[in-house]
Amino acid sequence: MIGLILYLIDIGLNSYDDKEIYISDQEIISLVTAWKSQVGRNPNDDEIARIISDLVDEEILYREALMLGLDKEDRIIKRRLAQKISFLKQETILKPPSDQELITYFNNNKDKYFVDSTYTFTHYFFSSENDSKENNSKERSENAIELILSENNFDSDPFFLGKSFDRVSLKNIDSYFGDDFSSSFKNIPINKWTGPIKSSFGHHIVYISNKNDGYYPDISKILNKVEIDLAQSKRDKAVEEFLNKVKSEYKVFINPNLQI
Repeated sequence: MIGLILYLIDIGLNSYDDKEIYISDQEIISLVTAWKSQVGRNPNDDEIARIISDLVDEEILYREALMLGLDKEDRIIKRRLAQKISFLKQETILKPPSDQELITYFNNNKDKYFVDSTYTFTHYFFSSENDSKENNSKERSENAIELILSENNFDSDPFFLGKSFDRVSLKNIDSYFGDDFSSSFKNIPINKWTGPIKSSFGHHIVYISNKNDGYYPDISKILNKVEIDLAQSKRDKAVEEFLNKVKSEYKVFINPNLQI
């Protein structure tokens, strides 16, 4: 009988706790601040009441979902909780970096800040979509080179990104044309029609009118970016160290016969 009474008391206390919702001042201030940031003005009394009401509704739904076990085996919830603890660990890095730290980080990651070469060029495009013996994109581009050098007219195909490009990096050139298209640019002379150059879409003849060589910027020009990158690097390291610390407390079982 004593055990049964204690059991019922325990259930009653737990149930009572589950039905109590405490809304902190900080929660309300945070929600009001977020609302103001989105809308652009302070909320009125009715809007504040609605903000608090929505928060209470959300908390009730959250607790009811937990009681039904809806949080179990939910990939989205797991990912969100993993993100939250990662953010908590990242925020432990509060000390601003010294000048020497920034310089060291920059020197160790210099390639990350390299400013790629850029090209200003014009091209004519010859599509390989309907290539045949009578309509070959490579042969058409070869003929076009001869015709353009002799100042004769010729037909080309429209390219979906246009004909002329201004100060485009090698990385963007490859994203536009594919097939490592930019590798040919390093050997193309300035102010001269060159081709054919193969892309993912066909063949091209290209005229480069200007080239700006790539360079490593002075740290003073990108100090803010270096500081942001260093801070993120420290945050990532903090999460990594936390994981390495707690991993030994877990046992992981993997089916050795699993085939993927």
